[in-house]
Amino acid sequence: MTTQQSTQRVQQAGLPLKALSVTVLDGPDQGKRCTSQSERLTIGTATDNDLALTDPAVSRYHLELSRAGDRVRVRDVGSTNGTVAGAVAIERGTVAPGTALKIGRTTIEVSDGQTLELELHPGESIGPLKGRTEVMRLLMTKVAKVGKSDVAVLLNGESGTGKELLAQALHEQSPRASKPFVTVDCGSLAPGLVASELFGHERGAFTGAERRHVGAFERADGGTIFLDEIGELPAALQSTLLGVLERKTFRRVGGTDTVTVDVRVVSATHRDLRAEVNSGAFRLDLFYRLAVVKLEVPALRERADDIPLLVEHFLKEAGHDGPVEDLISPRAMESLKAHYWPGNVRELRNLVEATLAMGEPPPLEPGGAAPASSPMAALDTRSYKDARAAALAEFEKRYLGGLIDRSKGNVSEASRLARMDRSHLIELLKKHGLK
Repeated sequence: MTTQQSTQRVQQAGLPLKALSVTVLDGPDQGKRCTSQSERLTIGTATDNDLALTDPAVSRYHLELSRAGDRVRVRDVGSTNGTVAGAVAIERGTVAPGTALKIGRTTIEVSDGQTLELELHPGESIGPLKGRTEVMRLLMTKVAKVGKSDVAVLLNGESGTGKELLAQALHEQSPRASKPFVTVDCGSLAPGLVASELFGHERGAFTGAERRHVGAFERADGGTIFLDEIGELPAALQSTLLGVLERKTFRRVGGTDTVTVDVRVVSATHRDLRAEVNSGAFRLDLFYRLAVVKLEVPALRERADDIPLLVEHFLKEAGHDGPVEDLISPRAMESLKAHYWPGNVRELRNLVEATLAMGEPPPLEPGGAAPASSPMAALDTRSYKDARAAALAEFEKRYLGGLIDRSKGNVSEASRLARMDRSHLIELLKKHGLK
C-alpha cells in the first residue's frame, strides 16, 4: 500500500536586494553619503528623508530612488527645480548605477551598495491581509513590526488596493486591538461637516444640529482612528487636526468643554503627500505627525500572482464551497492575472461576485493588458502613426487634468509645476477643452 503525501511549500526566509548608495559630488553637502536600508531611498531637505540636504534649491521631498533589477528607478516627487541626468529632465525613469543626477544646485551619484536581506513574512496572511507574493510578504513583515508600536502610520496606494484592511491589520497587531477601530473617509464628507464628523458637535451648533453628536476621535478613544483620503482634508482643518494630535484634546463644534482622547492615528491617501507638501497644499508639520512610518500598498497588477489566492478567498466569503475551477477555469485565471485592474482588489472582488451570480466570469478587455480608458488599449489594430497620436492625446488630456487639479485652476501655478511655457500650456488646455 502506497501513502501519498503532499509536498509542503518552503517559504523563503529573506529576499536579497542590492542596496543603493548615493554620494554628493557637488553642492553645499559635498562629500555626504547615504546607503539605503530598505527598498527605497528618499532625498530632499526635509529631515525625515534618508539623505537630508541643505541646498535651498532642493525641494523638501525632491527625489525617490528604488531598485529596478540591475538599474535604478528614479522618481521626481513634484520638485520645484526638477531632476536632470545629463541634458534630460526625469520625472519617472530608470538609470544605470554610476549615473550622476542634478537636483537644485547639488549633483549626486547613484551607485550599488552591498546586498541587503529583507525579511519576508512566513505566512500568507496577517489579519485581513492576504498574499503570497514577495511584495505582499514584505509589507506584512512591516505590518507585524509597526503594529506593535503606537506610532502614526501613513498608507499610500491607489484606490481599491485595500488600505482600510491594512489599517485594520495594524490595529489588530497592536495592544489596542480590543479597543475601537473607527474609520472616517475625509474625501466623502462635505467640507463643512468634516470637523463635526471628526470632533463631534453640540446641540444647536449649526442649523440641523438637533442633538449632540460624538465625533470619530471620541468614539475611537483608546483604539485606532483611520483617516482615509487624508489628502482631501481642507486646508483650514489641517491646522485644527495638527493641534489635536499635539495636545490630544479638542472641543466639539459649538462646545466649551475640553475632551481628552488617546488614539492611534493611521491615515491613507492615493495622492503623494510629499508632492502636496512641496506645492504648499499640505502642511509639512502635519505630514510629519501623520507619516512617522510610511507604508506603500502595491497595486493588484504588481502582485498578480496573488490573484488565485484572493479569488478563492472572495468565493468562500460569498458562500461558494466548491472548487474554484467550477467557476473559473485555469485559462480564465491566467486572463485575470494578465488584466490591468485599474480598480485593484475592489474590482477583483466585484468580478468574483458577478462570476458567482452568473456562473461564469464576465468578459475582460482582450489581452487584459490595460484598462479600456488607457491609451494602450486596442492600439494593436492601428497604424503606428494613428496609435502614437491616440496615445499622446490621451496622455495629454489625463496629465493636464491632473495638473489643473493640483494647481487648483491657476494656470501660472500649473505652468510652474509642469515646467512648461504658459502660452503653450494654454494652447493644450484649449485643445483638450479643459479650463
